[in-house]
Amino acid sequence: MSTWKSRTRAVHSGTRRSQYNEVSEAIFMTQGFVYDTAEQAEARFIETGDDEFIYARYGNPTVRMFEERIAALEGAEDAFATASGMAAINAALTCGLKAGDHVVSGRALFGSCLYILEEILARFGVEVTFVDGTNLDEWRAAVRPDTKVVFFESLSNPTLEVIDIKAVAEIGHSVGATVIVDHVFATPVFQPAIPLGADVVVYSATKHIDGQGRALGGVVLGTKEFIRGTLEPYLKHTGGAMNPHTAWLLLKGLETLELRVGAQAQSALEIAQSIEGHNQLEKVVFPHLPSHPQFDLAKARMEQGGTVLSVVVQGGKEAAFKFLNALEICCISNNLGDAKSIVTHPATTTHQRLSTEQRDELGISDGLVRISVGLEDTNDLIADIKNALSQI
Repeated sequence: MSTWKSRTRAVHSGTRRSQYNEVSEAIFMTQGFVYDTAEQAEARFIETGDDEFIYARYGNPTVRMFEERIAALEGAEDAFATASGMAAINAALTCGLKAGDHVVSGRALFGSCLYILEEILARFGVEVTFVDGTNLDEWRAAVRPDTKVVFFESLSNPTLEVIDIKAVAEIGHSVGATVIVDHVFATPVFQPAIPLGADVVVYSATKHIDGQGRALGGVVLGTKEFIRGTLEPYLKHTGGAMNPHTAWLLLKGLETLELRVGAQAQSALEIAQSIEGHNQLEKVVFPHLPSHPQFDLAKARMEQGGTVLSVVVQGGKEAAFKFLNALEICCISNNLGDAKSIVTHPATTTHQRLSTEQRDELGISDGLVRISVGLEDTNDLIADIKNALSQI
């Protein structure tokens, strides 16, 4: 398996066949497991082997297949699958922190991530310092000897800032901090995070990994020591486990992940190039456009620019809403990474809980619209977007 390319690993890694030698992975819909003897049960509770299970909250054969497959694709030693992306973020951050610890985080984050850092961790005595994720001097000034965790979105939502994973990881490691990266926009395909220095990588599998709007799921990846020694005890006892049917859906999603996101990213680039400079837009934001502030970094680190672009419509919220309401192909929703193209107005949905001052600081204006590009024909999408812009 060590010589397999990513597309091969995404199809075959972690496969566990039953006595029937099925082609498609089996769904083990069970909450518990039977032991041959009382002695076997006792031994399993002392130490669980690689192919041994106790209870679905602790692990399940279908879920384990997904964990092993995504770990092989990411290049991680191990993984733990969770009920949702936010369950994964919460567990990755909380499992190793205690009152009095210090966290440094990029400030450009999804609204629920900000809630965990600003509200939940602060409530339990964890100090959090926010920085401009693209400014390495701010990272250097913020870390301290007691900094336990450095956290950021490698490609921020929804303003698409590109963070230098390698440089920030070096800064975090200089004080012994664990570097946790929310890598959902970059996907396991476009940019490796662990080889660049990330200790822990988190995905909302709800997005590109499922890719068809069917299921909620998340996954945390890292060293076996972190996953089994620090994270697993927290998740086993707090109940954030993934459902086996969800794991099966995500296994099917991994089989086509690289093909899907590659096509979506190519469409996103062509759309961004086609509409940049449109007279109804203040700007178009996409990492592989030369106008992007971190274009050189994005080109150097990311094979493609991702599946999401953001546009700022002239005329604020009223104009943005007219644009959204005039679209015929793109759906108005708050997900991303789907086979269907999805448009979102972050200021009134995903980031609505932030104050006006916070949104202004992050660059989330009333005219900002996030576009997650799907698998429709690229020219059809361009025509749909241009037609909607013409109706503002």
